[in-house]
Amino acid sequence: MAHRGKKYRESAAKLERRPYPLEEAVGLVQESAYASFDETVEIALRLGVNPRHADQMVRGTVVLPHGTGKSLRVLAVCEGPAQKDAEEAGADFVLSGDEAVEKIQGGWLEIDAIVATPDMMKNLSKVGRVLGPRGLMPNPKSGTVSADVRAAVADIKAGKVEFRVDKTAIIHAPVGKVSFSQENLIENTRSLISAVQKAKPATAKGRYVHTVYLCSTMGPGVQVDLVSLEMK
Repeated sequence: MAHRGKKYRESAAKLERRPYPLEEAVGLVQESAYASFDETVEIALRLGVNPRHADQMVRGTVVLPHGTGKSLRVLAVCEGPAQKDAEEAGADFVLSGDEAVEKIQGGWLEIDAIVATPDMMKNLSKVGRVLGPRGLMPNPKSGTVSADVRAAVADIKAGKVEFRVDKTAIIHAPVGKVSFSQENLIENTRSLISAVQKAKPATAKGRYVHTVYLCSTMGPGVQVDLVSLEMK
């Protein structure tokens, strides 16, 4: 069993081993955060699906109403008029397909997300082995491959979050920062949960969401009462 630090144990000792209503759970997460930096508030949902079956894979995106609290560096890979659209939408870097491939092959990866037009994917496939493992490869399902570069970049800058169930049937995603107001964290959490519910596979049987936990980067997990989330 992993050794827990003194501050973690002190925070965990204040929590009861029971589910809390969402409003109370968010407050407890904020109170139990103890790091010297502005910790990220994360959610973990354990789903009643089998990710080994392709028809039970759960993934999607959602633009959090109050953002994530993190400024992401976005690379837009496009050509022609789309480059101006990307710049106006706030892209940090705008490159053509050949330019992007050359820089990435040279070891440049100072980015958090890549948006590309469909015609640029042929170029980016050359560096797929570099981008894929880092979660940077643009994908139509996540909205990062789009002819509307302006909208794709704007969504990411506004706080777009991609979620995907892992092999243990759990979804992990950020819903804001500890410094956010309680109301903003609650709204972000409800927005993400709503998106996960809408992504429920038609083949999923029985209870879809088994448990929901919230925690800060360094703090203990707080279980959320499913009734307060109107879970089914």
